[in-house]
Amino acid sequence: MMRTGVVAVVALLALTGCLERSRSGPPPESEVVAAERTPEVVPLAQGLGAAPSPSASPSLTPTPKKSPTTRPPAKPKPKRKPPVETQLPPAAPPKPPVAGCTKPKYEGTAATRAQVKQALTAAAGRTYWPTSAPSIKVPLDLVKATAWQESGWQSNIVACDGGIGLMQVMPDTATFVNNRFGQSYDIRDFGDNATLGANYLAWLIKYFGDVYFEGDYTLDTAGDCASHTAPCLVNAVIASYNFGFGAVDTDAGLVIPNPRYVMNVRALMTECECLSF
Repeated sequence: MMRTGVVAVVALLALTGCLERSRSGPPPESEVVAAERTPEVVPLAQGLGAAPSPSASPSLTPTPKKSPTTRPPAKPKPKRKPPVETQLPPAAPPKPPVAGCTKPKYEGTAATRAQVKQALTAAAGRTYWPTSAPSIKVPLDLVKATAWQESGWQSNIVACDGGIGLMQVMPDTATFVNNRFGQSYDIRDFGDNATLGANYLAWLIKYFGDVYFEGDYTLDTAGDCASHTAPCLVNAVIASYNFGFGAVDTDAGLVIPNPRYVMNVRALMTECECLSF
């Protein structure tokens, strides 16, 4: 009897529900459409970027492509003029090491750092072109850096390629400087060796300044000469000291054949421990 009553109640409730659904009718079409248009929000995976803002609506307008960045045109190399100088130093790169030579040798007694500093400072303070270009000065930091790069300030060193002393002056270069300037510097005297090296740097400054830079002898390392590979005056002078001016002053114009050497010397001009000696 109890089971019959329960079944009857359940049947009555089911009938009531059906009647209610038939009275209310199907949901409005606008609700159905809205439900169909509402996209499912899928969270963005970690590490793939920022999730979009919930308030932001997707744009149907395509994102315009960025135009490629236009680089400024490269600055042309300085044009070459016929050299005024008639006496020219050896134009070839450094000589290969002497056969059988595997390390430098030392001759005589080495000068002290204090003596070397005094010699380099005096060499940089000279005026090597008193008549035609008295404004040319060889910067002391360039002289010190070159000597450090070449010899580590060892005054009595002789390299396997024949370079001698503080500035590693080649005998042919010493002969050229003495003949061109009417001097008799001794390549094995550390004071004269410093002067020979600085004098040769002064000659290179004037030569390249006249031939490529309209008589401007400014050794600037900024602006167009910020890079150690740029065809500018200071790079040409440093490169020529190491590799021979003929490898820099070429038929193709001014080139820097030894950029690593130039980079080293330029770095030493501001960072060398020798600057504090």
